[in-house]
Amino acid sequence: MADYSIIQKDFYRESGKWLSTFEIWKKCINPNLHFVYILRKAQKYQKNPLLNTFWRIVLRHYQIKYGFQIYPETQIGEGFYLGHWGSLVINPKTVIGKNCNIAQGVTIGQQNRGKNEGSPIIGDEVWIGTNAVIVGSITIGNNVLIVPNSYVNFDVPSNSVVIGNPAKIIPTPNATMDYINRKV
Repeated sequence: MADYSIIQKDFYRESGKWLSTFEIWKKCINPNLHFVYILRKAQKYQKNPLLNTFWRIVLRHYQIKYGFQIYPETQIGEGFYLGHWGSLVINPKTVIGKNCNIAQGVTIGQQNRGKNEGSPIIGDEVWIGTNAVIVGSITIGNNVLIVPNSYVNFDVPSNSVVIGNPAKIIPTPNATMDYINRKV
């Protein structure tokens, strides 16, 4: 595979094609792709004081405009896909793996007290459905599907479906089959 940029890999998840810079800009008419583009630029230039300030200001503008609260400090693997435009909150200390899909209304947050104090670590190929809440210093394994409206505050093993509130784990070998397409 050629050496594609992380932005190209994110956009590949949406289109299924490797896009040129111009084609990526054309796709930025879509709010969720536009936000991912700006987020990746802000992440890229964190160590350059001037460009870091510029991209953080631009990112803040679009956080307010689009309702996505994701910060450059959040570690996000390649192939990140925001399924829909809408409110989304991800704590800056969260770690998200490769080829993850996140729908609108999701909260991935920090727990400030108790045995799970801290932020989540989410594995590769995780699909998180609409209005799901994931909180605390927990680990979500690889190939996990979190059903819409689920509340997750405990570790989830790989190859699982999580459903409900209180959530239940259903071991499933192909949990994200047909949910996560065009993996990079």
